[in-house]
Amino acid sequence: MATEEGKIDPMHQFTVEPLVPLQIGGFDISFTNSAAWMLAALVVIFGFMAMGMKRQLVPGRWQMAVEGLTGFIDDMVSVNIGPQGKKYTPFIFSLFTFILVSNLLGLMPFAIIPGWHPFTPTSHFSVTGALAIMSFSIVLVVGFWKHGLKFFSLFVPHGTPIVMMPLIFLIEFISFIVRPFSLGLRLFVAMIAGHILMEVFGSFIVSAGGTFASAPATGGGVMGLLVTIISFLFIVGVGALELLVAAIQAYVFALLTTLYLNDAENLH
Repeated sequence: MATEEGKIDPMHQFTVEPLVPLQIGGFDISFTNSAAWMLAALVVIFGFMAMGMKRQLVPGRWQMAVEGLTGFIDDMVSVNIGPQGKKYTPFIFSLFTFILVSNLLGLMPFAIIPGWHPFTPTSHFSVTGALAIMSFSIVLVVGFWKHGLKFFSLFVPHGTPIVMMPLIFLIEFISFIVRPFSLGLRLFVAMIAGHILMEVFGSFIVSAGGTFASAPATGGGVMGLLVTIISFLFIVGVGALELLVAAIQAYVFALLTTLYLNDAENLH
């Protein structure tokens, strides 16, 4: 938390700061805290998979966890795309696990260690937007590669009256084009809103706790203690909700990607 004249800035936690400054040809390619936490997410994912891929005759807890997660993603792809969607399972799995781990790492209480303030890469639209554009690009490539110009029939539902085709095509086309924006924006907004709320309640605890500590026997001190307790209960509740939101947003992002891929594969 950054302070200025005794005030806490809830947006400071989203500041991208260079850890290793580096410029090449006038371009800033510094290694930032955002890149560091994305790298940490990859390390966690690889470690999780490595510990769960021992293929023991009697599966251990890690192996069961990995098999359960891969089975969950495989079922999602099979249900939403069909048998031909098997080839997309590695991509959907990578997408889901990266978003999930990135979301969860940003909620861990690493700030108790000096210099280890957690950072949530998915709280930046540049990251979520890049993931959405990558997913949408795959949809376009698959759609045109498999169907050619027939892919445009996706924008005209079967049975549409001829007189309504231009209007329906325009509406469906605009709806299709905004998909990557809504996909990236949904995840970005969900993560940044929860973190701001937790920071605000944290500032209430700091300021009200300071009032109580300076004058515990006064009316202001009692009120400060009451505000501190209420804010603490709220921040615990919001923290629990954020854990749920972290998982739900990863699931929604992966689910919508499979639905969009289904459109590209089957023109539905």
